[in-house]
Amino acid sequence: MSSTLTIAWIALPFLSGFLIYLLPKLDRYLALGVALAGIVYALPLVTQYGVAGESLLTLELLDRFGVTLVIDQLSGYFILTNALVTTAVILYCWHSNKTAFFYTQTIILYGSVNAVFVCSDFISLYVALEVISIAAFLLIAYSRSDRSIWVGLRYLFVSNVAMLFYLVGAVLVYKANHSFAFAGLGNAPPEAVALIFLGILTKGGIFVSGLWLPLTHSESETPVSALLSGIVVKTGVFSILRCVLMFDSTNVIIRSFGVAAALLGVTYAVFEKDTKRMLALSTISQLGWILAAPEVGGIYALAHGLVKAVLFLSVGALPSRNIKELQQQPIATSLWLVLVVACLSISGFPFLVGFGAKILTLKNLLPWQWIAMNVAVVGTAIAYARFIFLPHNTQTGKAMIKPGFWLAASLLIGALIATNGVYLEAYTLANMIKAVSFIGVGWVVYRMLVQRVTLKLPRVLEQLEHLVGVMSVMLILLFWMVVA
Repeated sequence: MSSTLTIAWIALPFLSGFLIYLLPKLDRYLALGVALAGIVYALPLVTQYGVAGESLLTLELLDRFGVTLVIDQLSGYFILTNALVTTAVILYCWHSNKTAFFYTQTIILYGSVNAVFVCSDFISLYVALEVISIAAFLLIAYSRSDRSIWVGLRYLFVSNVAMLFYLVGAVLVYKANHSFAFAGLGNAPPEAVALIFLGILTKGGIFVSGLWLPLTHSESETPVSALLSGIVVKTGVFSILRCVLMFDSTNVIIRSFGVAAALLGVTYAVFEKDTKRMLALSTISQLGWILAAPEVGGIYALAHGLVKAVLFLSVGALPSRNIKELQQQPIATSLWLVLVVACLSISGFPFLVGFGAKILTLKNLLPWQWIAMNVAVVGTAIAYARFIFLPHNTQTGKAMIKPGFWLAASLLIGALIATNGVYLEAYTLANMIKAVSFIGVGWVVYRMLVQRVTLKLPRVLEQLEHLVGVMSVMLILLFWMVVA
């Protein structure tokens, strides 16, 4: 992997975003070309190169300050996820009336997310995350309705407050090491570690500090929801993985937050009746899965990004967001089949990438995590059973499906099948029986209990005033855990 090619690949999205304004009639083509180039760049990173953790390319931009870009196999999984999801969203919007502004912000968001995936210092990461916040806000508020603008501003406020904590922590790291490099975290004071992790955990939507996520993702337009849940929240998770893999002392802390997020998100998702909110709450849980076993988090991030994008695009074609109403009116069988494949993948069914990702994650858990994460497996199957048991027929609902949906869904479903080969060692009889058994238990619990129960869990912590308060509590908890 040459340095020149890498620099060109990093700069391409921003150059294309500028060109889209000069050549608005080529907006879709330029955006699609950039995303496809990302797929071409990422594939060698995850297929033909060495082992995870081995640096394939290191670029020192400002060596005195530790400003460095690092590309390895972990980066490759996230870069590939970003490219595939962005390509699918562009294809989904191909026949819509989206303006050049939409494609510009989409491709700038894509480039900024890629920048995070190659960062190895806190100042470059800060800049990239702030650009992501602005681009994401503009996409959330794209429809310019009062609701979308409020949700966008709420997201921007929470994000900026989190990054203020992060920036203070980054300054403390520099003060201790005269460098912004991630490597300086090992010599930094405990408060620096707590502040940085608070900012990144909030940005990544982890545990209670991620409760800004359900409203933001559920109220955005369908393609924007796919981008947010598929790739944007992965930026915080990636940064945590990079730090944890460098410093084993933080491993147990992050694994603890991973387990807590997995259980919290799936508990809310099981009882949620709004389909888009359910997917958003499930994202909190799935991000916890990535952090529960940091050594193999890249593969799980790929599996989740692909499936969550296709789920949000599919739910956008349903006649209602209310699961009770959907149970009374059949949907198109073709759309139902797409939902089934996606739900089976995220539940861990064999022959889809979600199976290998779940088995690999469970294999790398510590003993104290095992029971909780197996409960989360069953919970995921329960949550997604609601889509699998929806009524359907071949004659209804086709008019609501946008023309670009099938191109996007075909790409993502194809990727779910093709990337299944990432961990072929998962295919043992014992693993397959275990996976099918857990899914079967989840379906039985759903049909016998959850489907018949109406339980509304409290949303008080999702309110704006409480989100900031939760950050303070999380900071105290993190500081205590780091010191301990």
